[in-house]
Amino acid sequence: MILVVDSGSTKTDWIAIDEKGSVLFSTQTLGLNPQVLSSAILNERIINNYDLFQNREKVSKLFFYGAGCGVSSSMNRIKKIFMEIFENALLNIKEDTYAAVYSVSKIKCPSIVCILGTGSNCTYFDGLNIEQRVVSLGYILMDEASGNFYGKQLLRSYYFNEMPKNYAKEFEKEFKLDPDTIKESIYRKENPNTYLATFAKFMIDRKDHPLMKEIIVKGLKRFIEHQILQFDDCKNVPIHFVGSIAFYLKDEIKETLDNYGLSIGNIIKRPIDGLLKYHISLLTV
Repeated sequence: MILVVDSGSTKTDWIAIDEKGSVLFSTQTLGLNPQVLSSAILNERIINNYDLFQNREKVSKLFFYGAGCGVSSSMNRIKKIFMEIFENALLNIKEDTYAAVYSVSKIKCPSIVCILGTGSNCTYFDGLNIEQRVVSLGYILMDEASGNFYGKQLLRSYYFNEMPKNYAKEFEKEFKLDPDTIKESIYRKENPNTYLATFAKFMIDRKDHPLMKEIIVKGLKRFIEHQILQFDDCKNVPIHFVGSIAFYLKDEIKETLDNYGLSIGNIIKRPIDGLLKYHISLLTV
């Protein structure tokens, strides 16, 4: 049994296939980002899933693509957890940018691949290998144009009294906005990046309002200037996007890229389907 896994900070998609590429089962757990979760929580989220626990000894290969796995210490920590649970499996652990690349790009076709979900990232694919110019330092320092980035901007807009009064009232009805709740969720609870990203839907639902449009475009410009423009031939290759934020802001992304003379490529919400096709193709090679 082969497990193909795509993990973000919010959720993790698992698909089990046999050696011929037939799907045995698919399931989902909460996100498994080792940079923001303890080993105990990571372990608990896996073993509490019935399908994974029941089939753990049958897994011979596990391909894991995860947010937070771009740093060796985090990668080694989650690898240790997998070794304890999937004792018979050969492990292949990579950061989530690889999953994004494999899901939207074609072999031998250079492109730039961006992730805009709970977090954000960007990489260059030369058709065979990937190159990442900027190492992500996580949701506090980076993650521009991501769900958690936009969540922070909305909270700032609300607390700095920049949000229109009618929107502020709607914001209050939709979320608990007292300072104690917000600070507890950000500074003391697990997954603060995922918590911040929950506010982004409010912005997306009202994205045609001038304030929301301004927040969206500012985030996209920061992402383009700090990430995409790092690559010398960015104007000569398609730029693909993966993630829920990218999917729901596809029109705004295309418009902003056009303003920089950049070309939009594929935009998909979830990489797991394309990732599965990629791994099935490897079985026939």
